[in-house]
Amino acid sequence: MPKLKISKTAKKRFKTTGSGKIMRKRTGHSHHLEKKKSIKKVKQLRYKEVSKEDEKKVRKILGSRR
Repeated sequence: MPKLKISKTAKKRFKTTGSGKIMRKRTGHSHHLEKKKSIKKVKQLRYKEVSKEDEKKVRKILGSRR
């Protein structure tokens, strides 16, 4: 079986927690920040868990064994 290459972009965009959850950054925190409320900006900085539908795809890209 050939060696599976891990996607470099996926490696930068997703983090795996100790318990095995895959986390992603939230959208909307790259531009137009001056017109957004500070509470919204803080919420967008936090990580969010990847949906169950996308988790299988992300694990395949990351080469995760769980």
